[in-house]
Amino acid sequence: MAHADAVTPLRQDTDIRALWNRLRLEAASVAAEEPMLAGLANAGILRHASFAEALAHRIALKLADGQLDAMLIHDVVSEAMSADETIVGSAAADMLAVDERDPACRSLLQPFFYFKGYQALQAYRIAHWLWTQGRETLAFHLQGRVSELFGVDIHPGARIGKGIMIDHASSVVIGETAVVGDDVSILHEVTLGGTGAEESDRHPKIGQGVLIGAGAKVLGNISVGDHARIAAGSVVLSDVPARCTVAGVPAKPVGGCCAEPARTMDHSLPD
Repeated sequence: MAHADAVTPLRQDTDIRALWNRLRLEAASVAAEEPMLAGLANAGILRHASFAEALAHRIALKLADGQLDAMLIHDVVSEAMSADETIVGSAAADMLAVDERDPACRSLLQPFFYFKGYQALQAYRIAHWLWTQGRETLAFHLQGRVSELFGVDIHPGARIGKGIMIDHASSVVIGETAVVGDDVSILHEVTLGGTGAEESDRHPKIGQGVLIGAGAKVLGNISVGDHARIAAGSVVLSDVPARCTVAGVPAKPVGGCCAEPARTMDHSLPD
């Protein structure tokens, strides 16, 4: 399938319906073109009445294990989505972010069925809701399952906005008191970690539209300003101003601003 035109920022119900219609069309096309995947397309998407229902089914199917079967997890996911409508809206915005920013994404089916960064992020959103309800043990259980399945470790206490892309996602770690703003792009092996063993506000605060390159480590209760860029392999130990590019160990400013770096995925540095 050809890569579709990017869909501009989410307008909740309207865009969720449009996304759902497109997802269903793509699933029907795959079912017709590749009979071996017809069962997946039907069970995962076509038999459901809404994006929320399909997403709940997918999360439950992936996270089920010997302790919690898919039906029990589905009940928890549905409860969270009913209580907090931003979960589904954020999931739609995340999917559109992947579609817009990842040139390897040729259909919405890829993040929905296969991209572990997307799936890990949606499971985190359920764990975070549980965390806010005081159900910490179950939240930790889901965190553990996500880490085992996807190699992505996001503490349920972290606060993450919408329109997030975690590309490739292997070995991404986001700590308990980390905050990630809207429209951020994070590459594989990124750590948003703490310093010290004190139970305090010890993790980074990432602004909107930030691009964090592969293998970057951002450590401590520091601020990364809106639309900043962190080069691959950098170790960031101090605040990063808005629209600044930093690189190195420890990271230092190396260049000027880049318009919407998280959306353009522009990792280039000036000569």
